[in-house]
Amino acid sequence: MEREVRVRFAPSPTGPLHIGGVRTALYNYLFAKKMGGKMILRIEDTDQTRFVPGAEQYIFDSLEWCGITLDESPVHGGPHAPYRQSERKPMYMDYALQLVNAGHAYYAFDTAEELEEMRERLKAAKVATPQYNAITRATMKNSLTLPEDEVKRRLESGDPYVIRLKVPRKEEVRLKDLIRGWVMVHSSAIDDKVLMKSDGMPTYHLANIVDDHLMGITHVIRGEEWLPSAPLHVLLYRYFGWEDTMPEFAHLPLLLKPDGNGKLSKRDGDKLGFPVFPLNWVDPVSGEKSSGYREAGYLPDGFVNFLAFLGWNPGTQQEIFSMEELIEAFSIERIGKSGTRFDIQKARWYNEQYLRAKPDAELAQYLLAALPEQGIACSEERAEKIVSLMKERVTFPQDFWKEAAYFFVAPTQYNEQVAAKKWSAAAAGAFEEFRNELASLTEFNADSVKALLLQILERNGLKIGQVMQALRIALTGVEAGPDLMAIIEIIGREETEARIDAALTKLGQYAA
Repeated sequence: MEREVRVRFAPSPTGPLHIGGVRTALYNYLFAKKMGGKMILRIEDTDQTRFVPGAEQYIFDSLEWCGITLDESPVHGGPHAPYRQSERKPMYMDYALQLVNAGHAYYAFDTAEELEEMRERLKAAKVATPQYNAITRATMKNSLTLPEDEVKRRLESGDPYVIRLKVPRKEEVRLKDLIRGWVMVHSSAIDDKVLMKSDGMPTYHLANIVDDHLMGITHVIRGEEWLPSAPLHVLLYRYFGWEDTMPEFAHLPLLLKPDGNGKLSKRDGDKLGFPVFPLNWVDPVSGEKSSGYREAGYLPDGFVNFLAFLGWNPGTQQEIFSMEELIEAFSIERIGKSGTRFDIQKARWYNEQYLRAKPDAELAQYLLAALPEQGIACSEERAEKIVSLMKERVTFPQDFWKEAAYFFVAPTQYNEQVAAKKWSAAAAGAFEEFRNELASLTEFNADSVKALLLQILERNGLKIGQVMQALRIALTGVEAGPDLMAIIEIIGREETEARIDAALTKLGQYAA
């Protein structure tokens, strides 16, 4: 029987979750759901020196906002609890000692000064990458070089030590990556990584492998930056005797800067004016604020759709996918090997598409939420009419008020360039007639208003193209927007009359 697919997203609570981390979580989630499997969140907090208060909750909140639901986590619990590595600390030493007893790891007693001396010696000898490895370990203070009784004495007396992996000197380590194919690394390129630190906490390498094994993880889908560590992890699976259940690996391509030169960073977002985090974040130590997609006005479903396409494609022309459709279409085979340029304009485009697809009643709530702050009252019916007109012209929910303010507030300034070109004595005369005859309409709507305007223009020998932009700035103050007759219907007869009166007075200089 095939094993149930189980994936994990295993971030460290060292700060806000980067957009690249959210994409990793999303791909794990899509794959798990596509395969009918489970999605696990594990908090890898073994490095307590880098722990940042609030970062763990930020991770939970970010995934929830994106609609990434978890089957097992520190919040949801599960059969393999606890899901914080700091709470699993007591068991890791047993696994490290298992490797020591099998001859695959050893105690190292070197001080920080001795390690630095070793690195300096290697640098002086023109060694490109100084490492604690199969060659240099022979010159250091460890259980492979010290007499057995001294090792025992040091351990019993509480001398500080770490446990290092004993990497073979001449061996080719191979693994098959689901995205990149076969990856081969010679063991001489792998150093003797620390597995247990002197404070009794495991390093990422040991805790990661032990937890993935104990939690039954079948697929490790993670960022490309972990690819150099993968051969080391293969060795650990081998030395523990877990090769038969070793998960399959898939290392995701990098998210690149918009120009394609290097990995996307917070600095790029700050410089170019877009967020690189899902939610707003305030650093608890420095107080530095970082903007998030949620607070910038991005809708979670549009954000997820955009994120899914940063490295993956469905092989079709379809671009708009619901979460359910993404799950159905997703496959690791269609993830690219090369890095993907980040395109904020595409993120904005997705937001526009998702906004336009929402019902007018839902969009109206965005507008209605902004009005009390402006001291404006508005019925839901009127708000729905306004957003229906404006939704093709907005990118974010907050744009409804910015773009539709003239429905509630008469213009006090006008586009002078348009006025200079389009406002004329003939146009002003026609507008005055139009204003005076609005009272004659028994039904006041866009159709009746347009019919009256056309009638007056024909009477004055004018074409609609000659006056429409001038009338628009008279009523809205701006040169472009949705159907003007629909705007007039919404603002009403009295307001239309008042705005034409004001424009005739204020723009009189252009009617000469």
